[in-house]
Amino acid sequence: MLLAGAAGISTFAILKHPVRAAPVTYKLGHDNPVDHPVNIRAVEAADKIAKESNGQLIVKVFPNNQLGDDTQMLSQLRTGALEFLLLGDNILANVVPSANLAALPFAFNGYQDVWTTLDGDLGRYIHDQITKHTGLHVFDKGWDVGFRNVFTSNRAVHTAADMAGLKLRVPQAPVQLAFFRALGSSPTPVNNSELYTALQTHLVDGAEQPLISIETARYFEISRYVIMTLHQPTPWEMLANGPAWHRLPPDLQAIVTRVFNETALLERRDLAEGDTGLEARLKTQNQTFIEPDRESFKDVVRKAGLYQQWRDAYGAEPFALLEKSVGKLT
Repeated sequence: MLLAGAAGISTFAILKHPVRAAPVTYKLGHDNPVDHPVNIRAVEAADKIAKESNGQLIVKVFPNNQLGDDTQMLSQLRTGALEFLLLGDNILANVVPSANLAALPFAFNGYQDVWTTLDGDLGRYIHDQITKHTGLHVFDKGWDVGFRNVFTSNRAVHTAADMAGLKLRVPQAPVQLAFFRALGSSPTPVNNSELYTALQTHLVDGAEQPLISIETARYFEISRYVIMTLHQPTPWEMLANGPAWHRLPPDLQAIVTRVFNETALLERRDLAEGDTGLEARLKTQNQTFIEPDRESFKDVVRKAGLYQQWRDAYGAEPFALLEKSVGKLT
């Protein structure tokens, strides 16, 4: 009787307190330093996901190329070795060409212009293409790394003509390579993790990065001039490996989607509101800021026929969506 009673109690306890599935741990990689707003907000998002899922989904954030460079992490994401990745559209463009349209030089007039466009029809088109060509899941709201500027260790740049012969680090991104070649520079692809050393050893004379990256990666220790070209935004995507995403039950998918999308908006605000303070701080680090003749840079893009080339290369349909939002470029 005691055994029967014990069994009854045991069965009741099991029914009343069903065994939960073991917590799932997913990795999130990116290439920014630990004190970059992207990483700070990614860690906040991971903490919130753990809390709201009652510990059923743990997202471990790996910043600063800890899991490899951008192309290596993208490969890991596609094979399933990595579950989440924050990656620039300019790098994604090596796999999904139309993603280049998210960062064309001088196509956007400020942050509001960028996100009106990328939260709209063009952004949805690019997301659909990413999923179609890679099988990756793309979250609705992109993240931001800021408008890019040229910085150099040895040359003041006032007009586009001053860029001739400059050895400039650029990412392995087709649009940026074409743009700086048109300027007469010598663009040199170097992975972000190797850029500090490349500047230090004078493999390159400078680079082009958002102000936040000049600060958080401490490039100000090597650079001297910051040329405010504001030539190109740096939108990023939050991506998930397709099978890993679909393995999550709907309730966890809903939590992750909401948290990542909400956090993206906060991170965008961080970048947009932080530029003024960044300039002031970098000036205290012996950086000389130059307001160049931006029209001379835009003239190079137009005279080289780059917009027409990019329209032909990446498709009339997405280019029309871009022009619908920002105005005529060609």
